[in-house]
Amino acid sequence: MTPQEIQQFIRANDIKIIDLKFVDLPGLWQHFSTPVGEWEGTENPNHPLWSEGVGFDGSSIRGFQKIEESDMVLVPDPTTAKLDPFAQIPTMSIIGDVRDPIKKARYTRDPRHIARKAEAHLNTTGIADTVYFGPEAEFFVFDDVRFSQSMNAASYRLDSSEAEWSSDRGDGANLGYSMRAKEGYFPVPPHDKLQDLRSEMVVTLIEAGIPVEYHHHEVGHAGQCEIDMRFDRLTTMADKVMMYKYIVKNVAARHGKVVTFMPKPLYGENGSGMHCHSSLWRDGTNLFYDPNGYAGISQMCKYYIGGLLTHARALMAFCAPTTNSYKRLVPGYEAPVNLVYSARNRLPDSDDL
Repeated sequence: MTPQEIQQFIRANDIKIIDLKFVDLPGLWQHFSTPVGEWEGTENPNHPLWSEGVGFDGSSIRGFQKIEESDMVLVPDPTTAKLDPFAQIPTMSIIGDVRDPIKKARYTRDPRHIARKAEAHLNTTGIADTVYFGPEAEFFVFDDVRFSQSMNAASYRLDSSEAEWSSDRGDGANLGYSMRAKEGYFPVPPHDKLQDLRSEMVVTLIEAGIPVEYHHHEVGHAGQCEIDMRFDRLTTMADKVMMYKYIVKNVAARHGKVVTFMPKPLYGENGSGMHCHSSLWRDGTNLFYDPNGYAGISQMCKYYIGGLLTHARALMAFCAPTTNSYKRLVPGYEAPVNLVYSARNRLPDSDDL
């Protein structure tokens, strides 16, 4: 939306609260809210709000500022304005860009700024004018999560009505429609108990302006799911991934369930990844396509893949940043363990790659 369209939307939807969101360095959404009265006059694109932003304490955000350098500002991006689908009080959600009020510049540790810089750099190279990303984010839906860590004990317990271990749970009639480990890919209901839940997530995503291509149960038998969004430009897609996680978690919470994007929550079961399809374009032409090339890809695409393989170890700081990530990257669970590329073979521990 434009600033003027935002004011029209506020009036049409009786908005009471404006919720401002940004991403911390580890990648979690943070937010604070302002009453709608603070937005009087912002239909003017030259209003100070759109250039000077709203102040917040950057020292309380992980990876941001020291206490003596805590003052930061968040400048709202009007193009990201959406109705919050979960707030009981009518609320508009807007993503912002973090700025340093002293240097009058975008904040170097704002992940959204880094994504913008990457797109701008691509344009300066002359190689391409657009990069598209299509992530496939997987997650688990659990019925119950319990964990404890004290000076004398440690424990955790996860539960799912779909799992084979729930067959004798004793909390009511057992109908027997559970799945065995690694057999969660594509069974129909009643084995797939999350069809309607995923569909509700999809409908909510579409209502939030995020196109969805399909959804399905994943290999993990104890509630693993996947919802695939349509590809988009890098920064826009990153915004959509954050909204995707927000929507998926809140829809699950509305039904008394919990969602985790943890890479490997269950031992002996497939973990969750986020495959990213990507392509470079110039003047509306896909630069990665060559009908006569290996697997239909161009020489530029091979160079692109070669760069990913060459810098894979450094990229892991971002692609697999937690110790849990590496519990997923083991043979036999459809997770990558070798630095290779192939037209079709997806076996990570195959000898013929």
